[in-house]
Amino acid sequence: MTERDLSFKPVQNPSPRKLSATQIDQYNTDGYLRPIDIFDGAEIERHREYFSSLLQKLTDLKDGRDAYALNCYQTRCEGIWDLCTEPRILDYVEDIVGPNIIAWASHYFCKLPHDGKRVPWHQDASYWHLTPARTVTAWIAIDDAEEENAAMKFIPGTHRAGHLKWREAEGDTVLNQEITDPSRFGTPIYDCLTAGQISLHADMLVHGSDPNASSRRRCGLTIRYCPPEVRTTNPDWSVDSIIARGSDSSGHWNNNPRPISDDLAKARVKYGKPKSIGGN
Repeated sequence: MTERDLSFKPVQNPSPRKLSATQIDQYNTDGYLRPIDIFDGAEIERHREYFSSLLQKLTDLKDGRDAYALNCYQTRCEGIWDLCTEPRILDYVEDIVGPNIIAWASHYFCKLPHDGKRVPWHQDASYWHLTPARTVTAWIAIDDAEEENAAMKFIPGTHRAGHLKWREAEGDTVLNQEITDPSRFGTPIYDCLTAGQISLHADMLVHGSDPNASSRRRCGLTIRYCPPEVRTTNPDWSVDSIIARGSDSSGHWNNNPRPISDDLAKARVKYGKPKSIGGN
């Protein structure tokens, strides 16, 4: 992989549209913002039903894909494309990445009841063929996410620590990288969200999640946003991008149109297994 810039660049925005100066300072200091209200009860119920229908269709195919397999379908499923281009989400993202916004990936992370898989402590950008590290992830709570059903966990401030050493994760995990000795960075916080809320986090923030020992599902949709100045170190990684707001004068990123159906054929192999793109 080409050498990448994985340093954190603090956000400098003297005239934010939605975030306060205090919130931008918090993002720069802690690496995340939460909770942010986006969808009302009726809206998120529709999104929940949509995901459940996709998961049922996937299950009915009986081809070995599981609840984590809906990875980078934003240019093939109309409902995911709509979420990636949702103006209320983009208004907050714009305050962090600027007026030109690329949605380059999405992934439903669905922990079914009694799912024994954990997501090890990791940094998303460690997996990605992108430079510099300027992606912000919007994590949309499709279901309520609480400590009981394995809400995501952050270690505040770790996005400013650079690219941390990791080892191969062991046991039943969703990802294969695991940060060594994360306790040296302080106490984690749970990203507890009510369905319809989102959180935003920097791509170098250390985060993960526990197995879901509860009888309740915990589903969230991650959407990865960056400014067009970010470059892929593997050209395949711009194939499924969407110019969600503004423009890309360089032409580096694709601008895929809204699909008119839901195509659940197996995803292109450029992202590899779900373990290879980072998760929550």
